[in-house]
Amino acid sequence: MSIYMLLSILFFVLSIAGLWRIFEKAGRPGWEAIVPFYNFYIWLKIINKPLWWYIFIIIPYINVFTLLLMVVETLKCFRKDGLGEQALGVLFPFFYLPWLGFSPNEKYTHPEKLPVVKKSSSREWADALIFAVIAASIIRTFFIEAYTIPTSSMEKSLLVGDYLFVSKMSYGPRVPMTPIAFPFAHHTLPMTESVKSYTEWIKLPYYRFPGLRTIKNNDVVVFNYPDGDTLSVKLQSNVSYYSLKREYGRDEIWNNPDRYGEIISRPVDKRENFIKRCVGIPGDTLQIIDGEIFINNNPLPQLENVQHNHHVVTDGSRLHPRILERYNITEARMVSQSEYIMPLSADVAEKLSNENFIASVKRIIKPAHFHESHIFPFHRNYPWNEDNFGPLFIPYKGATIDISTENIMLWERIIEVFENNTLEISGDQILINGEVADTYTFQMDYYWLVGDNRHNSADSRYWGFVPEDHIVGRAMFVWLSLDPDKSFLSKIRFNKTFRVIR
Repeated sequence: MSIYMLLSILFFVLSIAGLWRIFEKAGRPGWEAIVPFYNFYIWLKIINKPLWWYIFIIIPYINVFTLLLMVVETLKCFRKDGLGEQALGVLFPFFYLPWLGFSPNEKYTHPEKLPVVKKSSSREWADALIFAVIAASIIRTFFIEAYTIPTSSMEKSLLVGDYLFVSKMSYGPRVPMTPIAFPFAHHTLPMTESVKSYTEWIKLPYYRFPGLRTIKNNDVVVFNYPDGDTLSVKLQSNVSYYSLKREYGRDEIWNNPDRYGEIISRPVDKRENFIKRCVGIPGDTLQIIDGEIFINNNPLPQLENVQHNHHVVTDGSRLHPRILERYNITEARMVSQSEYIMPLSADVAEKLSNENFIASVKRIIKPAHFHESHIFPFHRNYPWNEDNFGPLFIPYKGATIDISTENIMLWERIIEVFENNTLEISGDQILINGEVADTYTFQMDYYWLVGDNRHNSADSRYWGFVPEDHIVGRAMFVWLSLDPDKSFLSKIRFNKTFRVIR
């Protein structure tokens, strides 16, 4: 059993023990504190709150706020009216409630008999602000968080300007690895470009609480960018540090601060958030043939919104912007007066080809064995490209593979970076943690994620596997969609707002 599970059990037991004693101090039998559902009813009576509060206790997410309020009201019954005391009670109820219950000096007073505590307006605002920050931080860390789509890598499934909710509960909430951080900021402070919003004074090991389900093929997943452990402050995650190093060499990057800025590192949970579709799950064997994805030799079900680049030739005329708007084509690169390169879904490509001013619409497919050096694993032993890739095994925890100098480029980042081993190649021998090895057993599950806009997406084809400790949550629901190219009054895409993500 992991340390986090033990701590969770310990905190639960401490909280229940504290409530048992608090119930007794309030004149109730202590055993009422351990009866599910009934205990909340009694707790509301002890703090003298209306029973309609119970409705909020049983509503997911809202119940977090309600329980925190009930803790604060319990503290008031023990004359704990100070801002610091209430903040401690909300942050650490598993310690504060037992202390109130077991300390002989702490006495319960029924709320009707409590003296009126006068608070200044500044104190009331401070109370509300601190409570809101704590409650919202808990919800966005363990339950649900809002994100926005900044790039077109997932069009047409997700659009630039979509605002969505991501469920942390679906795959299990991840314990923050860098828990000391500025509220609601990811890796940099608001209105700054390079000031860190977190400190690494305390660093926790990876742990994920049980989720409602596991990741399945074709899920839309938010995750931390695996190549984002090292990056250029100037370029951020727009350009991978490792791709720069492969192209220009390490010395060029580190010795040219004017061009690249400072080179920094980030912990896992503070790396850039990406969103892609999971096409390969642990244990799968993935292959891409002429742009089509195969999983375990079976074609992955094709989604209607998946786009590939097409070569579009007109009858000599230029495409009118209204045509692009009619077919919702947001990217079109003109090659010549009558030739365009544009990402299209199969459905739109067929409709466009039927227009009388279109001479041809042909999907662009890079030939097999045409090696693109920027495609994982960046080695001539695997001459792969965007459209023809693999076969590649997606590792699962406990899987053992054979390794050699011929295939180590597939696994070296997993072994060294993600699973924290030392790796050395000496002649035709591979040394892991100083010992000769010809096999390796994985310590985590891994995933393969790609964008629905297949030729305009920085995804696993460019940087490899996504470890389980990088998974943030499942994209669930778009609550607002704004078109960044439209004027203020017409920005809202009403037909794209309030939609479930598939």
